[in-house]
Amino acid sequence: MKELGFEVMHVYGLTETYGHVTQCAWNESWNRFDEEKQNEIKARQGVRYPNTEGIAVMDPKTMEEVPKDGKTIGEIMIKGNIVMKGYFKDKDATNKAMDGGWFHSGDLAVIHSDGYVKIQDRSKDIIISGGENISSIEIENTLAKHPSVSIAAVVAKPDQKWGEVPCAFIELVKDKLTTEKELISFCKETLAGFKVPKQVVFCELPKTSTGKIQKFELRKKF
Repeated sequence: MKELGFEVMHVYGLTETYGHVTQCAWNESWNRFDEEKQNEIKARQGVRYPNTEGIAVMDPKTMEEVPKDGKTIGEIMIKGNIVMKGYFKDKDATNKAMDGGWFHSGDLAVIHSDGYVKIQDRSKDIIISGGENISSIEIENTLAKHPSVSIAAVVAKPDQKWGEVPCAFIELVKDKLTTEKELISFCKETLAGFKVPKQVVFCELPKTSTGKIQKFELRKKF
């Protein structure tokens, strides 16, 4: 996108928050970083807009903010008059979403020392393998760097020993073939062993009319 002349800014929000509520506001000091580092920063969802009362990454059980270390995962919580009043005729869902006075987004994230939020996964998409939380997005981002991969989607596959393990579904770039073994080896170069996909499936990914991957359809295969 940058090569085409566009200025790229990552934003974040939900239907329940009247559109996006954060943006990855760019700091000029970041211009001295190489392209890979800049892209890493641009992938963060950023900081709140002035008209948003509060954005926090919190432990949903204790309702305390997680450390700003870029590692500890919590849930994105949102507060302010841009948040919906509730779900129509669904008091139970509303009470659950608004527990503790904050809107619970269902998105898991970390927060960096500069206050910029970075999404790790949807809570329903997190993979719990042998007690370890694995971000499907982290694995997808790794796979997407392979020249043969057009789109990657990672879901949990049931496993007798570990409970769940990552499984990758891959849509290939036209005329650029690769193998399951090659992609697994590629992941091993940068990912911890327990995060590496244990299976790779090549197929056309199921999508909505807006291009969003339907992960629930992929889970049905297991």
